[in-house]
Amino acid sequence: MRRTLLRGGLGLAISVVSLALVVGRVDLASVATVLSRANPWFVAAAVGATCLDLTCRTFRWQGLLAPIRRVAFLPTLGYLLIGYLANNLLPARLGELVRSHYMGGREGFSRATALGTIVVERIVDTAVLVGLASVAILLLGVGGILASAVLVGLALTGLLIVGLAVALAMHRLPFAGRLVKGVERWPMVLSLAGRLRGGLAIAAQPRTIVPAIAWSILAWAATAVGFAAAGQAVGVQLKWSETLLLSSGVALSTAIPAGPGYVGTFELVGVQIAGILGVPPAAGLALTLLAHASSILVTSVGGAVALLRLGWGRAPLEEAAPDRQGGGGS
Repeated sequence: MRRTLLRGGLGLAISVVSLALVVGRVDLASVATVLSRANPWFVAAAVGATCLDLTCRTFRWQGLLAPIRRVAFLPTLGYLLIGYLANNLLPARLGELVRSHYMGGREGFSRATALGTIVVERIVDTAVLVGLASVAILLLGVGGILASAVLVGLALTGLLIVGLAVALAMHRLPFAGRLVKGVERWPMVLSLAGRLRGGLAIAAQPRTIVPAIAWSILAWAATAVGFAAAGQAVGVQLKWSETLLLSSGVALSTAIPAGPGYVGTFELVGVQIAGILGVPPAAGLALTLLAHASSILVTSVGGAVALLRLGWGRAPLEEAAPDRQGGGGS
């Protein structure tokens, strides 16, 4: 708990500093003027692209959950939106924990197993995102700090994949027996680890991971379309490779600890990358604000509707069924 509070406090501080940097570099009056002239049809297109993005992410998570238990599309979408709503309101990406906890209560999943599927989802998402950013950098010939950041992302992705592989193969390692004996004095921890591994185990199933990668590519393509539409709304025309770099770079910035909704870091990175692409600061910030507002609006409204529709309490016992891996309950 203390660690979470520290991370949350650090995130809020980073958001405040990021906002201060943005305000110090951009004429807000000019940004307001640019936004007042925004084309409403392209703004609507940006919102539509966000909805398409979320649809792809729902199909992806639904596929990752399928080896454990099939969950219908609409409930899966609702759980996803509720998690994103929590991310908009809470720091430190706590929405991922909210999502796994909420699904566990409603579907009879082990919460740890559900969290394991989300961890796999995050790793796949990061790998695809870094790959797309790398392609954009190669096509545009961009260097400097942006290229260095993507290289760091590649290294981090490699570490995540290695960590996942170690977690899945842990029982085969020489010290596994001693480790299990050491943890046996805490049965709850041992049970929790087993259930978490049940969710992580889907990463070893090609029939599950390959579609997840495909859905991730489609989701980020939709995100790029949303950024392109936001740019068109404020009179900024970007090449496809430039849009891909801008959207992937901003998305990678969400890994930085920040306040609720990634406010501040999202805008700062957006303005910086737009500047590298030759977009004036006011137009760059306006574009970024529209893309960010579209995401916040759709996930917040959608999350609130899902919460009202599904309710907060646990599902009735007769509706809950144990998952196929890791057992039921939490």
